[in-house]
Amino acid sequence: MELRDLFVTPVLLIVVFVFAYLIRPRVTDSINRKYFLPALGVKIVGAICLGFIYQFYYNGGDTYNFHTHGSRHIWEAFMDSPEKGFGLIFSGGVHGKFYEYSSRIPFFTDPSAFFIIRLATIFDLFTFSTYTATAICFAVVSFVGMWMFFLTFYRKYPQVHWQLALATFFIPSVFFWGSGLLKDTLMMGCFGVLTFEIDRLFLQKKVSIVHLLLLVLSVWCIFSVKKFILQAFIPAALMWVYLGNLNMIRSVVLRVLIAPILIGLSFFSTYYSVVKIGEGDRRYAIENISKTAQVTAYDIRFHTGKDAGSGYTLGELDGSFNSMIKLAPQAINVSLFRPYLWEVNNPLMLLSGMESLVFLILTLILVFKYRLSALKSLRNPDISFSFVFSLIFAFAVGVSSFNFGTLSRYKIPLLPFYAVALVLTFYENKPKKVEAFEATE
Repeated sequence: MELRDLFVTPVLLIVVFVFAYLIRPRVTDSINRKYFLPALGVKIVGAICLGFIYQFYYNGGDTYNFHTHGSRHIWEAFMDSPEKGFGLIFSGGVHGKFYEYSSRIPFFTDPSAFFIIRLATIFDLFTFSTYTATAICFAVVSFVGMWMFFLTFYRKYPQVHWQLALATFFIPSVFFWGSGLLKDTLMMGCFGVLTFEIDRLFLQKKVSIVHLLLLVLSVWCIFSVKKFILQAFIPAALMWVYLGNLNMIRSVVLRVLIAPILIGLSFFSTYYSVVKIGEGDRRYAIENISKTAQVTAYDIRFHTGKDAGSGYTLGELDGSFNSMIKLAPQAINVSLFRPYLWEVNNPLMLLSGMESLVFLILTLILVFKYRLSALKSLRNPDISFSFVFSLIFAFAVGVSSFNFGTLSRYKIPLLPFYAVALVLTFYENKPKKVEAFEATE
């Protein structure tokens, strides 16, 4: 952060909030309007706080490499010559004749990281390469996607509007790690757009060119940055679409006849999609996923994160698929419900620990209070979709992190989904008389 942050950032904040105030009537109604500006404000605060944490607590990190040691150099190339700037953006990770700039970018040859740097450069052109202002632009992108995520479920369950708003916008680690100049911020925004568009196009059957393009854009961004997330999301999304369309069939007999076909299609399309995603990167090919998980987990635990003091182990990973599957219960548990409070050894872990405790308490209440009826709620496609993605992703990041600090960032895409699943399950099992009473308020 520099002196320019004190001048450019306030101007950008005014522009953002004025535009948000003007557009609010078009994207809200009388009930959810009160969440719009606070949710945006929380995202912006999270982006600014993340910058301070990286500067004064970590003394560096990814956000520095993306901006100070990344997009700043491309911005300088633009100031020297637009030809050089565009040449770097579209270089494809090849140094070529722009070596004087590209050689100073650590992530230049890393396609997923350089994707974030290129996006940051586009924002830098309007913010004069001001870190805080560019980070706020990332926060706005994330907010747009998360507002669409909120609307996806609010449209169907307006009775639990404040619970859905809390689950979407106000989970501390989500608006902290998912708001700054990081990969995770863009992923949160893209997941929100993707969820909204799948619901609109394949469940509501409202097809338009604009929304098809938004769907493709969100998939492309996720694939370019963290394609393994798509491998976790697609199975849940396909199940959501199939179950949602199955529930629209009124005839019980026809449902019974079609269900096996849809289940078969779901398994086939899931397998095919996961295989195709992994073709571009051997690390995520079906036969290499377990080895990739082992290498990633042990690298974070014993190399890149060895000095963080927040490591964990689940058991032995030997690179085989069986060893990874055996650790699934522990991996899901660590992603959703750990660190336990007695495992906390720094302030950021305390934040994650308190969140995990809340999720654990709510889950236990759900299990012991509603029991079988909670399982019956999985017949609701929205609940099953949210739970399935949460559990698949919890397994994926839990088994491949082995460090609570890294895990707290990696797991944020699953938290809104899991929180929404809890909210909807409680709502489904709420006594009707209570629901009727609240409807009259």
